[in-house]
Amino acid sequence: MLLTWIAEIADDPLALDPADRRVEWETNTWRLNLAEGEDPRSLSAPEVVGAFERTAEAIRRRVFDRGFVGPVTFYVWRDEQAGQLRCSTGSVAADELPFRGAYVPVADLGPLVEGFLADEEPGAVGWVELAEGEAQDEPVVAPFPVWVRDVGRPYPGRALA
Repeated sequence: MLLTWIAEIADDPLALDPADRRVEWETNTWRLNLAEGEDPRSLSAPEVVGAFERTAEAIRRRVFDRGFVGPVTFYVWRDEQAGQLRCSTGSVAADELPFRGAYVPVADLGPLVEGFLADEEPGAVGWVELAEGEAQDEPVVAPFPVWVRDVGRPYPGRALA
C-alpha cells in the first residue's frame, strides 16, 4: 500500500502560490505510514526511493505543463516521533523550505527510507532515549536530513513557449 500511496501523490491536488505558503503546505503535504498489517520487510528501500523519484518526476511534468514560473521543490523527510515519512511540494528553493528547525538538504533518500523501514516501534520513544540529567534551557536539536528534488525546471526535451 505504501508504494501505491506514494504514487497517488502525483495526482493529488497541487497548490503553487508563493503569496500563500499556508495553502501550499496544507494542500501539498502528505503523511505516509505503512498500512495496517503491512510488513516493512515486504518493501525494500530502493522500491520506496523509486516510488518517490517517479512521483517527483510526475510533479515536475505537472508544474511544467501549468507553465508555473519560479522555484518548486518536492521534498521528503522522516518524522521519527510520528513514525512517518512525510513529503511536500512548495514554490520555494531547497534552502528555503518551511521548517521551524534546522535541516540539511540531501541527494540520497535511501538512508531516510531505510530508517523508516527499520523502525520497529514507529512513533515510540524508549526510556533509554530519555536521559536523566540536568534540565537544559534550550534543547540542542541536530539538523535533520531532507531529500530534495527541484521540480520547477522545464521537463527535459521540451522548450518553454
